[in-house]
Amino acid sequence: MGRPKQYERVELLDRAVELFWRRGFTGTSTAVLADELGVNRKSMYAEFGSKQGLFEAVLERYSTHHLSRVLRGLEAPDAGTDAIHAAFAGYARANEGRMRGLGCLLCNTAVERAALDPGSARYVEAYLERVTAAFRHALANAQRAQEITDTADLDELASFFMMALVGVAACVRAEAPVEQVWAATRVATGLLDGLRPSPA
Repeated sequence: MGRPKQYERVELLDRAVELFWRRGFTGTSTAVLADELGVNRKSMYAEFGSKQGLFEAVLERYSTHHLSRVLRGLEAPDAGTDAIHAAFAGYARANEGRMRGLGCLLCNTAVERAALDPGSARYVEAYLERVTAAFRHALANAQRAQEITDTADLDELASFFMMALVGVAACVRAEAPVEQVWAATRVATGLLDGLRPSPA
């Protein structure tokens, strides 16, 4: 029987998420990882193969844990226009609290790594597709509930809202002025007001 691991994988990944989230891939050296995670390099490489392998495991953990919480409202079976408003408001509020300067790890990775390595690009592509699908789902519900007009192009709207939300997340990372972020969210979600069906 092999020796028991000196750490729990999930606990280590959660701590690694925080490191990469704050510092980015380039700013998080293997020395920093070993020191902050409390494991030696040999153990880290035995578990994940490389810094890139650890980073991809971190992106997987972030996708299934953190991103799922962020998208819970949009992905809920009964999501509609309220969920779209809430998603943007959630990011705007995050810019006023502890998430200011962090943003979204996958959004940050899209900017820093997607063009540089296929591993990161794979997670970024899945991230953008998932956010788009979440908006498409909420919009389809809204259309069935007659919250938006039957003529609205749901695919184009979903793509727009995805890009707008990712842009807001990037601004949260950049510590953009609070009112600017709120203004951007109001403009984005204000599009829904123009899509309401005309009174009979």
